[in-house]
Amino acid sequence: MRRERRPHLLRGLALTLAGLLVVAVVSACSSAVGEANGGGSASGPSEGGVLRVGAGSDLIPASVFTNSSDVANTLVGTVYESLVDYPTDSLEPQPRLATSWQQSDDGLSLTLQLRDDVTFHSGRDLTSEDVEFSIRTWADPAWTVQLQRTAAAITGFDTSDPHAITLTFAHPLSNVFDLLDMLPIIDSESIDQLREGTAYVGTGPFVFESWTPSSKVVLTRNEDYWGEQPLLDGVEIDVVTDPQAQASQLRSGQLDVALGLTDRDRESFEKDDAYSVTEFKGAENAIYLGADLANPDLREVKLRQAIAYALDRQRIVDEVFRGAGTPANLPWPESSPAYDARANQTYAYDAAKAEELVSQLGDQPTLPLAYPAGNGNFEAVAQVVQANLEAVGIETKLEPQEYSQFIKQLIGGTFGGLWILEHSYAQYTPSTLTVSAYPFNADKNASHFSSPAYQKHADGAWQRDSGTDRGAVRIYRQLNQDLLDNLFLIEIAVTPPRVATTAKVHDIGLSKRNELDLGRAYLAD
Repeated sequence: MRRERRPHLLRGLALTLAGLLVVAVVSACSSAVGEANGGGSASGPSEGGVLRVGAGSDLIPASVFTNSSDVANTLVGTVYESLVDYPTDSLEPQPRLATSWQQSDDGLSLTLQLRDDVTFHSGRDLTSEDVEFSIRTWADPAWTVQLQRTAAAITGFDTSDPHAITLTFAHPLSNVFDLLDMLPIIDSESIDQLREGTAYVGTGPFVFESWTPSSKVVLTRNEDYWGEQPLLDGVEIDVVTDPQAQASQLRSGQLDVALGLTDRDRESFEKDDAYSVTEFKGAENAIYLGADLANPDLREVKLRQAIAYALDRQRIVDEVFRGAGTPANLPWPESSPAYDARANQTYAYDAAKAEELVSQLGDQPTLPLAYPAGNGNFEAVAQVVQANLEAVGIETKLEPQEYSQFIKQLIGGTFGGLWILEHSYAQYTPSTLTVSAYPFNADKNASHFSSPAYQKHADGAWQRDSGTDRGAVRIYRQLNQDLLDNLFLIEIAVTPPRVATTAKVHDIGLSKRNELDLGRAYLAD
């Protein structure tokens, strides 16, 4: 078993700064792919074969770009490509469909040079107009994507050169490269079929063939790919919503990769040389407890503080995630410029303090506690949370919900109580989380939390040309205090993604955006 990935060697070179910030890179890079299963076959990479991936949640066409489904994440990561790629261990953009870029001194424009050898799967050449179309699509509220505000802040497009585009901003954007890393370049000619779930046309190493709802997505190798030809003939993504069924199919050889296992199951595969469990650093998730403040019972901050003190986070990390993670009061992984070790201990487990706060509030009604049904980790966390809260006098009623309905409630902010889910994006520029993610967005979030101070600090971190300098870090301290003071989201733990495979699977990767990278994956005994 290999526990940590090394990203592929990035083939980019930074050039000089002269008036404008100039970044030039000579060729494209891969998305943080590492080698698995002890270095691969002794005879080297093998060509051919179909990789069978088990996914715990199905594709929802209207939400395909929301990073909220195992199937969608795998589809987007293999069929589509972005303009730049972040390596998993930094926020330094590397080339993908863009080969170089120049950012203006005032932070109000960015010019990107595009590859001139890229075609969509339909055979049509990629041009700067496709970049404009993709950003405008992302900015359309109808798609409910999580970087909609950042895309909408791009107000001007110069596409006079088919292989270059200049973007103009309404204000400096500290997270513009986050957007360019996450934004898949979309084919305008097939957008109607994309909405219907009948066609997904990108520029990536695999081509969409078919989707059978609640069953399977079939992808085939892109024979005309501009980069290194993928080694696999294709990928089949099977929808297997039951974690135990996924574990059984991995053991029986029906699956090569299982994305929806519980960590208990992953732990059992770690002990067997016929399998590999790989941990991907730099693409962390965070599991949290959300509070819908539209419910008047949750508007009292003392109650939310009691909940925060009542959570035995270390128990959840140890028992549910089998030690793969760290307890957290704030969303950031240690690599983030917003990470603050001391502040991250603000609500250390203290059942007595939680009970004292509850006693000050008097009798409390039973609170609904929702989580996605069929996810073993979420179910186990919900049970621990319920027991922790009951021990200090807070009663909850568990409400498992079908996944697609759960995501609709997250986007629409209709939980009406507490909920448990994971969020990502904290591994990016911190402003991306607070102006983009459904739970955190200061403009509109799933908790119905609104605060002039939080809005000011979120916008202040966002509307600047750097997301990592000292000024940005000062604002992140203010944002951290906003999150700790208001507790509309109560963090539980930061956890690295972990993927279980058979031993014949080699060189799978995971991008910073939590999408499987199968461009150089292969099968070998």
